[in-house]
Amino acid sequence: MIITFLGTGTSQGVPLIACNCEVCTSEDFKNKRLRTSVMLEVDNKVFVFDSGPDFRQQMLREKVERLDALIFTHEHKDHVAGLDDVRAFNYVLKRNIDVYVTDNVEVALRREFHYIFSDIKYPGIPKINIHKIKNEPFKIDGVNFIPIQVMHYKLPVLGFRVGDFTYITDASEISEKEKKKIIGSKVLVLNALRKEKHISHFTLDEAIALMKELAPEKGYLIHISHQLGTHEEVSKTLPDFIELAYDGLQVKLV
Repeated sequence: MIITFLGTGTSQGVPLIACNCEVCTSEDFKNKRLRTSVMLEVDNKVFVFDSGPDFRQQMLREKVERLDALIFTHEHKDHVAGLDDVRAFNYVLKRNIDVYVTDNVEVALRREFHYIFSDIKYPGIPKINIHKIKNEPFKIDGVNFIPIQVMHYKLPVLGFRVGDFTYITDASEISEKEKKKIIGSKVLVLNALRKEKHISHFTLDEAIALMKELAPEKGYLIHISHQLGTHEEVSKTLPDFIELAYDGLQVKLV
């Protein structure tokens, strides 16, 4: 399995005007964070979790030539806004793209991308196959996915375990029942928005504490706002088994 961090950032905490903070003005590429998404390559299949506003840029940067399935964690705009750009894969692969969604996500997609679902199909619109999922294991092309329901304040969000890899974004709480699905993961990816308390995201300290509790061999932090600080300064404070992820980072899991 190859894990590629397509984006590790977030819209949270980013001002609408130019920001002159140390992170935003940094020339270190590890501080250039597009919206959070990750790509898995498993058994010659390519799966992507979420298509945020930066989806097209991320696909071009990583030179992604195929997409076997797009799996959504939840319906917020910074995780679904790039769905329109699957049309490039329709054109190249000559087929519809399989999209895996909960009921809530489907409602949001039908609202935001109504033209995809219209009875009158305009030439060139994205072509997708909707597959409904809930908090129950499912397979895509023989690959097992175990959903993990977390809470994003009051919104249910799905994380996923695939083999020894677990991916969780936009969480502020995980029940003891759902934690049991994570235990034993070799690689755990978890959101850590900033140092200060936040209503719907884990803080840095909360994410570190949860990593220690769940004890993966390796932990990576994502969904990072500029308020957390620079990659270099934050990395110095982390336990040895935890790293701050960055856009373009690749991890091979045997």
